[in-house]
Amino acid sequence: MKQLEVIIMGQSYILGCPDGGERALLEAVGNVDQEMCAIRDAGKVRARERIAVLAALNLAYVLAERPVPTAALDGAHTVDVDALVARIDEALA
Repeated sequence: MKQLEVIIMGQSYILGCPDGGERALLEAVGNVDQEMCAIRDAGKVRARERIAVLAALNLAYVLAERPVPTAALDGAHTVDVDALVARIDEALA
């Protein structure tokens, strides 16, 4: 596993990344940064943690609205939610 330094809303984070997953991680970071900056720039929320929670909820809603690919229905594609939550917690620490 390698580590990548990324910038989210002007703050640097070091994230663990599986080999070959750099592009997907950087795309995810870009989505999170874009969402957090949009919330911050709207001017209604200033606290970084509240912005992060709102961004996470917005992105989760977008994902929930997407149709589930047929291949995912057979269990071939699963998401390790606990690992995702742990990565979010680590990034916010």
